[in-house]
Amino acid sequence: MPLDSKQLLRLATPMTSPIRISLRCLLSCGMALIAVCASADTAPAKTGPQNVLFSEYSPLATNAELARRLLTPLTAAKIPQLLARAGKGLSDQPINLSDEKFVVYVPAQAPVHGYALLVFVPPWSDARLPQGWAAVLDRYGIIFVSAARSGNDASVLGRREPLALTAAQNIMRRYPVDPDRVYIGGFSGGSRTALRLALGYPDLFRGALLNAGSDSIGGPDLPVPPKELFSQFQNAIRLVYVTGDEDPGSLAIDEQSVHSMRDWCVFDVDLEVTHRATHEVASPATLSRALHSLFNPVQPNADKLAACRSAIETKLTAQFEQVEALSVSGKHDDAQKLLRQVDARFGGLAAPRSLELAQQ
Repeated sequence: MPLDSKQLLRLATPMTSPIRISLRCLLSCGMALIAVCASADTAPAKTGPQNVLFSEYSPLATNAELARRLLTPLTAAKIPQLLARAGKGLSDQPINLSDEKFVVYVPAQAPVHGYALLVFVPPWSDARLPQGWAAVLDRYGIIFVSAARSGNDASVLGRREPLALTAAQNIMRRYPVDPDRVYIGGFSGGSRTALRLALGYPDLFRGALLNAGSDSIGGPDLPVPPKELFSQFQNAIRLVYVTGDEDPGSLAIDEQSVHSMRDWCVFDVDLEVTHRATHEVASPATLSRALHSLFNPVQPNADKLAACRSAIETKLTAQFEQVEALSVSGKHDDAQKLLRQVDARFGGLAAPRSLELAQQ
């Protein structure tokens, strides 16, 4: 008898709630092929935010690519195995664009070297431009795009992330966008999703605007991506945290996140604290300061970066030696437990060795 999605999830490695929900979506998407219905593009006007439809799917937003970039290797490897046991396959795209709507704001004056682009992940469910942002976007020459039904109650991996990636793809095809000024941003829970996308897609996004929401690297909420992507993230991503001084919970998490970034050799980080602000979306003035910071990345010191990477590699090697020693001594359960911890902590940096040891 085929297993249902709940039974499949119980077989997977334990994960925290956002990723468990996302894996459930991946599994369920694999059980029924989503029809790809092309909808006619609705070109937004040059003034004011416009509600639009998109028809072009992004190869970066396929279920397989999302899993490769945004889940740990052992977790991603389980998905096709579990689906195969149930006699199912993984569908290509997790969303159906004929059902999706986006809001787009395009400045009236196109910059000489192309627009910048800000893909925004909201905590709310409707697609809207935050109040007062239009004038700031005009000043910096930034196109804004945000998806509907992409709030905190939506699946992270099954909706919020593919919607953001698809939005970027369609905007970049329609308008002259400078690829070196493509950014991901969000507020509150949307900011946490934006950070995941910045980490997993440094070949698309050049920076992240993190407004009152973040996580620390090296866990199920923010896994380390494959080595080549993480190297690009360390080398070329600018992170700008923006949080109010009257939002102590978010500030504390931001400080932990910044500390985590430095531990993982991510040094181009700016923490902006807004005076007399609570847990609220950035004001136009705050947005302007954050964008100015985002537009001015700082190249990390090469020697410092190399030494930091070497230290991480040394720790990872020591962990693998412990796994192998446990396995040789016959303590296979302990070896598997430690290997799962290594997978959660080091993510894509541990592959392919973690996958090889898991097979053994």
